[in-house]
Amino acid sequence: MAGTSSLRWWPAPAKLNLFLHVTGQRPDGYHDLQTLFQIIDLADELAFEADRSGVIARVDDAAAAPGPLAAIPSADDLCVRAATLLRAKVGDSALGVRIRLRKRIPLGGGLGGGSSDAATTLLVLNRLWGCDLPVSQLAEIGLTLGADVPVFVQGESGLGEGVGERLTALTLPERWFLVLHPGVSVPTREIFQAPELTRNSPILTIPALLASGGRNDCEPVVRKRYPPVAEALDWLGRFAPSRLTGTGSCLFASFESAAAAERVAGRVPDVWRVWVARGLSHSPLQALLAE
Repeated sequence: MAGTSSLRWWPAPAKLNLFLHVTGQRPDGYHDLQTLFQIIDLADELAFEADRSGVIARVDDAAAAPGPLAAIPSADDLCVRAATLLRAKVGDSALGVRIRLRKRIPLGGGLGGGSSDAATTLLVLNRLWGCDLPVSQLAEIGLTLGADVPVFVQGESGLGEGVGERLTALTLPERWFLVLHPGVSVPTREIFQAPELTRNSPILTIPALLASGGRNDCEPVVRKRYPPVAEALDWLGRFAPSRLTGTGSCLFASFESAAAAERVAGRVPDVWRVWVARGLSHSPLQALLAE
């Protein structure tokens, strides 16, 4: 078996929700949204050893260094599930793969790490297994795994509508972001099921949304239920307008330069994790797949 150093590692970038409006609730319990996805250069990395063993498994070093990933059963692992669904789609039971994951994006942070991992799995295995499915079909598979997966499959920043799967690519202003994780994980299901969540934001046109700057309708719920998030939002708000991303615990502030973001990052208390990330119009995975 080749050593992990010789494997090719593929990026699975994080995203920010620059705004998140909940415009209604569907009969099936899912919510209609208008949200602005911003891909950033903070990323997990995945490597794939494709074969004809018929076995799909994640074999990263989680067992050697126990952490949140080690507690995820294989049946619930989004990378394993994505690979299994892709194999079923093409109908070749002999397809196998060993998936390795370097996890940098925090779990439950609202940065879409699990969804991005699943999207990278679909896109790369589509190539390695010779499936040759179009991106539209990969996005359909991804949607069954999570509402954020299609945006990572498409690989472009832009407006998400419906449950987030109807995407309009947009060229966003170049900017840098300070991303802060206050050390807690927030389950998406809990926030969307919260009775105090407002679900009646008006549906706006794209120009109106961009002009207003938007808001995150989930932020008041997370603030109330998770005091560490409220504390971090208040702290970062002293230096720049801050906002929650998605339904998770991470928050962000936007800056015109990396240096400006780094100056604030240097003042973040040691008990919190912080990254300075660049906003991207396109996923870095697209360029690698085009090689």
